[in-house]
Amino acid sequence: MHGSNSAMRLLVVGGYGIFGGRIVQLLENEPRLTLIVAGRSLARAEAWCKTRTDAAAKLVSIAFDRDGDLLAQLSSLKPDCVVDASGPFQAYGAGRYRLIEACIAQGIHYLDLADGSDFVAGVSAYDDAARKAGLFVLSGVSSFPVLTAAVVRRLSAGMARVDTIQGGIAPSPFAGVGENVIRAIAGYAGQPVDLKRDGCQAQGHPLTEQMRYTIAAPGKVPLNSTLFSLVDVPDLRALADLWPQAKTIWMGAGPVPEIQHRALIGLAWLVRIGLVRSLSSLAPLMHWASNRLRWGEHRGGIFVAVEGVDKAGEAIKRSWHLLAEGDDGPLIPAMAVEALVRKTLEGQAPAPGARAAVRDLELDDYQALFAGKAIYAGFRGDTADVEKPVYPQVVGGAWQDLPEEIRAMHERVGTAEGRASVERGAGIISRLSGWLVGFPPASADVPVQVRFDSGKDGETWTRTFGAHTFSSRQFVGKGRSQRLLCERFGPLNFAMALVAEQGRLSLVLRRWSFLGLPLPMWLCPRSKSYEGVEDGRFRFHVEISHPLTGLIVRYRGWLVPNA
Repeated sequence: MHGSNSAMRLLVVGGYGIFGGRIVQLLENEPRLTLIVAGRSLARAEAWCKTRTDAAAKLVSIAFDRDGDLLAQLSSLKPDCVVDASGPFQAYGAGRYRLIEACIAQGIHYLDLADGSDFVAGVSAYDDAARKAGLFVLSGVSSFPVLTAAVVRRLSAGMARVDTIQGGIAPSPFAGVGENVIRAIAGYAGQPVDLKRDGCQAQGHPLTEQMRYTIAAPGKVPLNSTLFSLVDVPDLRALADLWPQAKTIWMGAGPVPEIQHRALIGLAWLVRIGLVRSLSSLAPLMHWASNRLRWGEHRGGIFVAVEGVDKAGEAIKRSWHLLAEGDDGPLIPAMAVEALVRKTLEGQAPAPGARAAVRDLELDDYQALFAGKAIYAGFRGDTADVEKPVYPQVVGGAWQDLPEEIRAMHERVGTAEGRASVERGAGIISRLSGWLVGFPPASADVPVQVRFDSGKDGETWTRTFGAHTFSSRQFVGKGRSQRLLCERFGPLNFAMALVAEQGRLSLVLRRWSFLGLPLPMWLCPRSKSYEGVEDGRFRFHVEISHPLTGLIVRYRGWLVPNA
């Protein structure tokens, strides 16, 4: 198992469960692997293996009891590496490390997806034994803390000091949540956990502390503003060990729909104030609800935000955002195991020793696994900069990937001129809507000028089509419109995502309001608006309609900045 052509027998405990099944799914295209899909139920293991009809790896189903005679079971299976994907690790009890002890005794490498801070922290007690045996024993091999630690290393590059680390995961409501995950959450909800806060060791109470955040991968449609609650994850200790100067470390989860999340918050408070000892007895009900009360967008994400100071003592804020569409998001927690197994097959096995796996993968290792999937990630500089134009602020790290003609139009204050055509809807409601906003009259070809006036609170765009002028105010959204571009036409305010892809910038409506009152999106006008480049010139296309009225206005044309 040391050369690039080596084969490996990988025993996945809980291999037909939510996380174990995803590990198998990610690794089954590797012909050098024998994947031993193990669990208490042989029938379920066999049924799962039968569904993997395109596997290049050899799949073996086996009954395995982690509470049974581990030495005998491991001796008969002879795996090169064991992955514990079962859990809940918080409930393993007095013999919580029996599987690690058995693996070391049998000379078997070990990985687990433990999500409990206590369990992961305790694995280091086996460091000497693992080193002497030449084995890697890595705990917490999942998004938290492996991916988060790799991200913080990138975010903190060049910082003289890291003061605050925050992060969160917002799973898709359709991701499917395993019973053991719910049992773990029910077990620690409202209970005290150790964490770093304001420079001191303190106690937090999971699911009773909240923050709101918008995950916005640069150049993509952000997730909706999400409520995150504190969770007990290995990061609370592991990141504190890596960045001991950090004053505050906080990690949360943002499950949706939010009404279900808030119900869970209320139950956690009953535990915190002592009215209920634990929510563990409610775990079956919580599991049932989380897998049935599902609505919203089938997309999820992760964020990590770091605050610190540079060598000159100036404050720095940076963040990393990951967006996962559809069924690709639920694979991410299993990707750390995938990466380590693939690296081991290529002769790049982790160093011997027992530890939290916070230094064994870097962000580049993940980027290779994200490629080819609907997973998008990037960085944002969040340090306040009132001088920075609105559009680059909203787009973030994807701004530099846009054509120069688009960037120049938004980075310079002044005027631009060109030509345009204007179409107007014929219905009375369309005409009334256009009149309220001030859209120009129809014209096949009309000169157009746009003046950009920038201030601390945004930009005013004054558009002149022939002799007709109308204007709007554009600014960076806040609160539930965070990471969106807001445009105000009189009493109407529209919040839009700026999507940068294939050389053009699209504006996607996400929220709207009238006199500050949020309105339902099914009532919202439809918009098809984008900017691009053609024949070396900046091109614009704005089309606004409504299902009840049809076309309201469509104007399109080109502009060149005035020198």
